[in-house]
Parts: sequence; structure tokens; C-alpha cells
Amino acid sequence: MAKTPEELFAYLDRLGIETETHAHEAVFTVAASEALHARIPGAHTKNLFVRDRKGRHFLVTVGAHAEVDLKRLHALIGAQGRVSFGKPEALMALLGVQPGAVTVFGALNDTDGAVQVVLDAALMAQPRINGHPLVNTATTTIANTDLLRFLEATGHPPAVLKVAA
Repeated sequence: MAKTPEELFAYLDRLGIETETHAHEAVFTVAASEALHARIPGAHTKNLFVRDRKGRHFLVTVGAHAEVDLKRLHALIGAQGRVSFGKPEALMALLGVQPGAVTVFGALNDTDGAVQVVLDAALMAQPRINGHPLVNTATTTIANTDLLRFLEATGHPPAVLKVAA
């Protein structure tokens, strides 16, 4: 059963991680979220849920305006062969979120560690990072070091790599 935003916040509280969350209208794309960027400080993100030819899944989180070369991504993240976007059913089963709400916080739902998390190095150079708290009707801001702590605690030690062009 997928966790709720309230369960995410309780988990973060247990880890002693402070966040700030802003409720807003549902946004499904980076373009649709542009109006929020001025109101919510910090680096905004986009997330790519992809799979390789061996069926391994990856969650790649980059800055909202970063460009990612999908034809080269597999070589950067250690995938077997080129990657394709994961199916919505796999997204829900593994990360507990719907398309349009893909988020690094979905690692909380992947209790088997089936998804490899990859964070772009340029994004991680930003002190504060924004992501959806399992739903696309809010944005949660977290310190970059606390995001790493969260991912480690969920069993998803991230690969921090230069994936954006």
C-alpha cells in the first residue's frame, strides 16, 4: 500500500529532517509548475522513471530545466542498454505514485530497493531541493544533505552523477 504525504512527513520527522511544504493546484509537468517556482524557493526538479533492457528501474532526478540526453543516459547511470520510460503500473507498484507526481520521495514506497536512485550532481550542488510529497498538489523543500539522509534511510543510497547536459 502506497504511503500518504502524512506518512512521508512523519518519517522525515522521525529522522529529524526539517522540511517546508506548500500546497498548490495539481501540476503534471515542469512547464505547468513554472508559476510556482517564484513562490517556492529552492531548486525545482524533474524526475525520469526509466527501465533498462534487463528490467531494472531507475529514478533520475535533475533540475527542472536540465536537459538529459536519453540516448546516452544508460551509459551514465550504468543501465544495460538504452533506457525507456517505465510503465505507469510499475511506477505505482514501485514508487507508489502516478505519472505527473513522480518524485524522489517515492523511494519511501520502494521497500525492496528495486529502484536505483540517481541524482544529478548539479542539482545536488543546490542547498535546497523541491519535490512533490507523493502527490502533485504540493511541493516540499528539503536541504540537499537531508535528501541524502532520507534516501540512505530508505535503503536507496543514491548515485550522484553528472547526468544533465
